[in-house]
Amino acid sequence: MNLGEEKDMLRDMVRRLTDDKVRPLVAEMEETDEFPEELIEVFGDLGLLQMWVPEEYGGPGGDLTSVCIAKEEIGKASLAASTLCANNSIGLILPLLHFGTEEQKRRYLPEAAKGRTIASVAITEPEAGSDVASIRTTAKRDGASYVINGQKSWITWAAQAHYVLLFARTSEGRGHDGISVFLVDTSTPGFQVGRKEVKMGRHGAPTYQLFFEDMRVDADCLLGEEGAGFKACMKILDLNRPSVAASSLGLAQASLDESIRYAQERKQFGRRIADFQAIQFKIADMAMKVEAARTLLYTSTQEIDSGDWSRLTLLSSMCKCYVTDVAMEAALEAVQIHGSYGYSTEYPVERFMRDAKLNQILEGTNEIHHVIIARQLLGK
Repeated sequence: MNLGEEKDMLRDMVRRLTDDKVRPLVAEMEETDEFPEELIEVFGDLGLLQMWVPEEYGGPGGDLTSVCIAKEEIGKASLAASTLCANNSIGLILPLLHFGTEEQKRRYLPEAAKGRTIASVAITEPEAGSDVASIRTTAKRDGASYVINGQKSWITWAAQAHYVLLFARTSEGRGHDGISVFLVDTSTPGFQVGRKEVKMGRHGAPTYQLFFEDMRVDADCLLGEEGAGFKACMKILDLNRPSVAASSLGLAQASLDESIRYAQERKQFGRRIADFQAIQFKIADMAMKVEAARTLLYTSTQEIDSGDWSRLTLLSSMCKCYVTDVAMEAALEAVQIHGSYGYSTEYPVERFMRDAKLNQILEGTNEIHHVIIARQLLGK
């Protein structure tokens, strides 16, 4: 797609970076599921951690399209590394830009602009996944502080993060009202990292349990109005979900590329398997869907970047749902094209299959996004 010379230069830069700095780390990340600390400095020095920090606060002043380009390119090599790119957008930068006071922005954004800050988002709980309104973690006002108790689960980067965007209930009862959002320094007493989860895929982006035991935070850690955290959550997720799609788009493209390469090399019955119509149809279907996914994603990000947010929720859910489904389908077909080798760790497509599944689940399952899309269209 013709996104302009500046965007093309960004894509070329990130592509070279991925080949030089990311691909050599993939095997170790896959084996150990350890956080690639060295990529913080690499990404930070090039502005890839802090892409969304405005220039007035010392950042590169990137937009959603730029974030998606970077995450797509890195996603071709590693979903985990792609997740690290622009990591602090959803957990720090976007909440501050849209709900923080000017004092909070000037406190945190220049720090984020240095490109060394890792942030995490703590919404999910053992009994509250897609049903955010069911969260039980509490934050009770006590003078000039809030005292927080509860637990979270499946929190990416929790052990590495400097700050956590924490959602907690500030009033009794259930439902969306009464949920507030706090920006918490992870060195705060009472902040405890629990066990590291053992996952099927996305190794290198570890997830953890979190526990809060009488954790006291200053009242100025509250972002936005008390009790309005759920609305804040939805807005931030809407802005971030296309970037999840971008990571999956990179994975889908990698699945297609590996399938083409293998089909041209592998011979059966005295012929390249690329000469068999069954394989040709699979590759053609993959290519059409990857191209459609790319078009949906970048036409959507350009509309959002233009400042027209009238379809933000609709486009965000469409991108997240469709592109992640395409990535899963492309990865499955890549494994099938590779045959028994597709099931072997000798080739990367088995990793693509395991990684692709996660993005159909996180930031709202794709079943939830079907509901959101339908409600947007039907006016419910």
